[in-house]
Amino acid sequence: MLGRTAIRLGQVLALAAALAAVTPAQANDLPSFAQARAAHPVSDLTLLDRRGEPLQTLRLHPDRRVLPWVPLERMSPSLLRAMLVSEDQRFYEHSGVDWSAVAASAWGNLWNTRTRGASTVTMQLAGLLDEDLASRGGRSLMQKLGQAWVAGRLEKRWTKAQILEGYLNRVPLRGELIGVPAAAQAFFGKRPGGLDARESAMLAAMLRAPNASPAVIGARACGVLKAMGQGCEGLSDEVGAVLRRKPLAVADAPQWAPHFARLALKADGGAVQRSTLDAAWQRGAVGSLRRHLAELSGRQVEDGAVVVLDNASGEIRVWVGSSGSQLSEAAQVDHVLARRQPGSTLKPFLYELAIERRLITAASLLDDSPAQVSTAAGVYLPQNYDKHYRGWISARAALGNSLNVPAVRLSLMLTPEAVFERLNALGLQLPETGGFYGHSLALGSADVTLLALTNAYRALANGGRYAEVAMPGAVAPRDGAPSMRTLTAASARSGRVGQVADPRATFVVGDILADNNARALTFGLSSALALPFPASVKTGTSKDMRDNWCIGWSSRYTVGVWVGNSSGQAMQQVSGVSGAAPVWREVMLSLHAGRVPALAKAPTGVVQIDTRFEDPQEPPRREWFLAGTEQPVIHRAAVTPMLANPTDGAIYALDPDIPPAAQRLRFAHEGRLDNGAAQWRLDGRVIGRGATLDWLPMPGRHDLALLDARGRVLQQVKFEVRGVGMRTPPGGKGRPPMLTPQAAAGRPSPG
Repeated sequence: MLGRTAIRLGQVLALAAALAAVTPAQANDLPSFAQARAAHPVSDLTLLDRRGEPLQTLRLHPDRRVLPWVPLERMSPSLLRAMLVSEDQRFYEHSGVDWSAVAASAWGNLWNTRTRGASTVTMQLAGLLDEDLASRGGRSLMQKLGQAWVAGRLEKRWTKAQILEGYLNRVPLRGELIGVPAAAQAFFGKRPGGLDARESAMLAAMLRAPNASPAVIGARACGVLKAMGQGCEGLSDEVGAVLRRKPLAVADAPQWAPHFARLALKADGGAVQRSTLDAAWQRGAVGSLRRHLAELSGRQVEDGAVVVLDNASGEIRVWVGSSGSQLSEAAQVDHVLARRQPGSTLKPFLYELAIERRLITAASLLDDSPAQVSTAAGVYLPQNYDKHYRGWISARAALGNSLNVPAVRLSLMLTPEAVFERLNALGLQLPETGGFYGHSLALGSADVTLLALTNAYRALANGGRYAEVAMPGAVAPRDGAPSMRTLTAASARSGRVGQVADPRATFVVGDILADNNARALTFGLSSALALPFPASVKTGTSKDMRDNWCIGWSSRYTVGVWVGNSSGQAMQQVSGVSGAAPVWREVMLSLHAGRVPALAKAPTGVVQIDTRFEDPQEPPRREWFLAGTEQPVIHRAAVTPMLANPTDGAIYALDPDIPPAAQRLRFAHEGRLDNGAAQWRLDGRVIGRGATLDWLPMPGRHDLALLDARGRVLQQVKFEVRGVGMRTPPGGKGRPPMLTPQAAAGRPSPG
C-alpha cells in the first residue's frame, strides 16, 4: 500500500512539474469563438444560385459527417440538460477545471476505485480545438495538463454559452458523425432543436465511448434519463433499433444540381458557396426534362441533359446533367459532359463556312438528288432523313429542312479538313482528323459534348466570336457577386479566343435558323421550334436514333438539350423535333417570360434585296447576302454531264450464288447532253448508247468513258470487278438486278 501511495504522489509531483513547464503561449494560439465558428469544417456543402437561394447539398468528405454550425439557442433544452448531466454537472460553477472532480478522481485512483472522469466540457473542447491535446487511446499526463491550462484560458476568452455551443457542434459521436447536428439528423432525422429527452439521452450516452455496444449505450442513456427525473422503460430496444438504422439523409437538403455541384463546390470553401446558376430556371429545366421523358415512356428513352449559357458572359445559368434516378439507370453520369454524335446540329457550321468563303449564298440552289461519294473505304451513299429527294433547292431551305445530301455536297466543296479545322476552332475538340471522319463529318459522325456544342452555337450567337465557358468559382454569399474561373474539365480548349467565324456569314445562318418558313417542308409551321419571339434553332438526330439534340439561341441565351440513353441504345421513333425540341421550347419560354429578346441586328457588309428564282423552285422573297454576292434573279446552274455510276475506284463483287446471266452493272450519268444521247466506251470500245446501259460484268480492272454524240470524252473512271473466274455466257435478256459496289475489304455496301 505504501508503494502504491508513493507512486501516486510521484504522479502528482510530475503533474506539478509539468504544470510549471506550460507557457501562456499555448493559450495565445487559441482561436476566438468567431474564428472557430467560421472555420467549422462541414462535410456537406450547399450550392447557392446567383441570388443566394439553395440549389444543392453535396457531401465532399466521405470519412466524416459534419453539418453546418447550429447556434445554442436552436438546440433542444432536453439536449443541453442531458449533455451536462452526462459530462459536466458543475459546468456553470467551475472556471474550466472542476477541481472537486479532479480530487475525487485522484482519490479514486489512489485506492484503485472506478470514478467519473474529471474532464470538463471546456477541457474536452480544448482537445477538439487543438489536435495536440486530443485524446487518442487515452490522454497522456501532458495532454491532461495542457487541456486544463487551455480550458482556463478558454473560460476567459469565451462565454459559457459559446463554450457549450462550440462543444456540441464539434464533439465526435458515433462512427463518422461529428457534432450533435449530424448525429441528430443521421439517427432521428431531426434538427437539434427537435430532440426529445430520450433522444437527447442517447446522444449524451455516446460521448464517453461513441462506438460502444448498443447495450452499453442503452445502460448509460438510462442513467442519464434517471438523473433527469425520467423513466427509461423500453429504452434498450429503442437504442438498438436506432443504432441499426441506416443513417438518414440531410433534412430539407435541396437536390436540383448534383452534377454541377460536383464541379463547382470547393472542399476548402465555406459551408455555403454561390454559383452562377439561376434556381428558378434550373428547377424549371429539371421539371421540363423529367415531364417530357415521362411522356415518351414506352419509346425506350430515359436520359437527357440541359445547359443554358449567357451569351455575353459565358456564365452557366442552367446545368441539368441527368433526368434523375427515377427515370435513368445512369443518373450519376453527367450527360452535359458525355461525348455523343451530334447529327445534323453540325450543319450550321458547314453552311456558315461555305457562305463565308463565298461558295454559296442563302439563295444558291443546291442539288438534292441521290449521290455516290468515292472514299478510301468504299462508296459513301448519303441519304436524307425521310429518304426523299427534292431536286434543286435553295441553301436556305436545305439548311432549314436539314437535308443531308446538299450538306455532303457542300463538304465536297469545302473538304473535310476545312470543316474539321473550323469545328475545332469553335472548341469541339474532335479527337481524330478530318480525313478520318471524311464527308460524314458534315452529318455529325464525330463525338462532341453538349457543353462544347452549345458553346459553339453561342459563338454563332455572338457573331462568330468564340470564348470558353466560364464556371462560377465558389464564394461566400456575403462577398457579393460570384467570382469566375475557367471550367477546364469540361469546356473545350481550342487555344483560340476571339473572332473565329465571319460575323456576316453567322448572321445569315442565324437568320436561316430563325426562319420558320424555311423549315416548313420537314417540320411544318407549328412545330416546337416556332417561338413567339426571334430565336435561331437546329435539331439533330444521330444514326439509328441514338441521340436527339436541339440547340438554339436568342439575343441573350443559348440553350442546348440532349435526349437519349446513356447506354447508347436506340430510341423508338423519337427524333430531334419530338425528343429534345419540346424541352428546348419550354426552357426558352421560361428564360424570356415577360421579356421579349431583341431582334438580331445585321452587321456591316450584309445587304437584303428582293430575290426571285428563274425556275419556280421557290417563291420570291427578301434575302440576305454578303455584300458583293447579291443576286436579284437566281439561275439554276448548268450541270455538266457526269457519271453517276460507277464512281472512280469502285469495286464490285460477283455473287457465286446468283446465275451469271442474272447479274448486271448499270452505267448511268447525271445531267443533260446537248448533242444527243451519251456513248459508253469500255476498255477502248464503244459498247452502247443512252442515258443508262446494263452491262454483263467481266472480272478484272476496267476503264469506262462517258462520251457525247460527237465522241468527245466528258468523264472517265476506273473500276474493278471481282469474281470467281466464270466464263462470259451469251448476252442476257431483260433487266436483271444490278451489282452492288463493295469495299476492297469485302464489307457490305453502305446504306
